[in-house]
Amino acid sequence: MRIRIKNLGVIKQAEFSLGDLTIICGKNNSGKTYAMHAAYGFFDFLNVTPVFPVDPGALDRLYKEGSIIVPLEPYLENLNEYLDKAAENYSAALFRVFAGSERQFDNSSVTIIPESVGKIVFSDVEITIGSTEKGILKVVSTKDKGALDVSLLANKSNESAPPVHIARDVISDGIGRAILGSIIPARLFLASAERTGAAIFQKELDFTRNRILELLGDKTEKLHPIQLLDSFRGEYPLAVRRNVDFIRDLPNVVKKESFLLKNHPELLKTFTDIIGGEFRVSRSGEVQYAPSYNSRVKLELVESSSSVRSLLDIGFYLRHMAMSGDLLMIDEPELNLHPENQRKMARLFAMLINVGIKIFVTTHSDYLIKELNTLIAFNQKTPRLLALAEREGYKPYEFMDPSRVRVFVAEMASIRPDGMSRSGSYNTLTMADIDPVMGIQASTFDNSIEEMNRIQDEIYWGDETVVLNPDPS
Repeated sequence: MRIRIKNLGVIKQAEFSLGDLTIICGKNNSGKTYAMHAAYGFFDFLNVTPVFPVDPGALDRLYKEGSIIVPLEPYLENLNEYLDKAAENYSAALFRVFAGSERQFDNSSVTIIPESVGKIVFSDVEITIGSTEKGILKVVSTKDKGALDVSLLANKSNESAPPVHIARDVISDGIGRAILGSIIPARLFLASAERTGAAIFQKELDFTRNRILELLGDKTEKLHPIQLLDSFRGEYPLAVRRNVDFIRDLPNVVKKESFLLKNHPELLKTFTDIIGGEFRVSRSGEVQYAPSYNSRVKLELVESSSSVRSLLDIGFYLRHMAMSGDLLMIDEPELNLHPENQRKMARLFAMLINVGIKIFVTTHSDYLIKELNTLIAFNQKTPRLLALAEREGYKPYEFMDPSRVRVFVAEMASIRPDGMSRSGSYNTLTMADIDPVMGIQASTFDNSIEEMNRIQDEIYWGDETVVLNPDPS
């Protein structure tokens, strides 16, 4: 699957594909975050918006006969048409994803291009609408059947039967899950670069919202409702809103257990080593940090380090929400982390990928890239490298297969945008080479490091007799 973006932020036009590990690196203000958030918003849009039309005649038969079969092949044949229409609708709403103005995103677009329709494998689907005790509509499919079985579980003449528009949207959702399940991740979690503040200011945001409701309900208040709402108006990008909602819901989140907690405790231990402790939620709903050096100490978030706050939502996601097949997206995972912990994050990513969670990150961290290169090199599994890995404390479940990695550099490069007659230098995404021995060839870091080393070599070892810029006086 390829994602194409046009006129988005500083990016003129670019395409990128997702691997099990996807990395976008580059300089500041080069479009990395725009690319990630645009992809996140589109995946979210496809997961919650009915994309595939349902034949009205089939709906009539469902309510008359109680069940129907919906073949999937016709939808597959017209998949590009449906995705193009969805892309058009999503692109028109991009300004809401980024909390910008409509004019700012007037010429922006995001599209998804399947690699090959012929390679798409139908996914299993099971959707039941209604209470856990008594469903009213069921949609089921299996990979091999190539069709949806749709059944009314309630008496079709009974008032408990769902409205037609609900049945239509649920069937459309089932079609989407069956066809797009192998292309679009059904479960997303994005930790935005603003996550450090989300945990602290969530209560203030809630207070503002509750204060609005109080004032609107106060009949003695002289403020006009429209004036009141204008004074409290605030727009935030989609990812930031989702981060705040997640923090707000932590008392319920902690009641769940992820498959990592049950099956891969060694992975969670790696995360505990990175933050140097554990996150907890008190009975009153307060988020606390308990450092490993003294389990009796419980720090409020405002008392904790910035690195602890930057990993809060990721920690709760891993412990309580993560499922195999998820796409975990992290904007700058190295935020506030010491180089040692940036290396540990790279190893954590490799472990997550190897247990079935896909990772998508933007980064400025040469330490993270270099550590991934180490894991890629160890994957050759020669006797010498296996011995070195064991000596240095690396485990086989941390090794990275380079074929599962996609790396793109946000930079100025020569491209010919659609509709233009000649090439020019524009902001775009360039795919980086990944060598099974040398790893990721990310020139954006190498050039800066080489320049720094050259200057330092000249400082320490340069010839004192050489004067490059003599004083004219």
